[in-house]
Amino acid sequence: MRAPEADQAPPGAHLATGLRCGPALSSPDGVEAQTCVAVQGEDVWARTYYRNTTGASLDAALSLLGPDGHSVRSRCVAGAGDDPSLCETPRVRLKGEPVRYSAVAEFAAHAGGAEGARLLLRAGSNSPSGQNR
Repeated sequence: MRAPEADQAPPGAHLATGLRCGPALSSPDGVEAQTCVAVQGEDVWARTYYRNTTGASLDAALSLLGPDGHSVRSRCVAGAGDDPSLCETPRVRLKGEPVRYSAVAEFAAHAGGAEGARLLLRAGSNSPSGQNR
């Protein structure tokens, strides 16, 4: 006997999420971040875990870079505070091997005048030693 549709778990809910993360980085200004590529079933997306102790809200730009040259980008407001938070890109259909995807997060503070934003931290999903977690 088959369970009614309403009682079924959503597609992919039973699948584990795999993460490939770069190193946890911090800036002297008070931003800490670790950026990952997340994979669940046929979906892939970028995720960055961060903490912003600068005392001001920051702009965060998160990009997922695919093996076919396409990218997905999200913007998040990184509110000030000591609590850890996260930002994610939308999920896209996995094309090829997950190891061929990478993610980059950039945290910037707004500067006055025509100078634009000041980059405080850039964190990527690739570890400097070439090893994945």
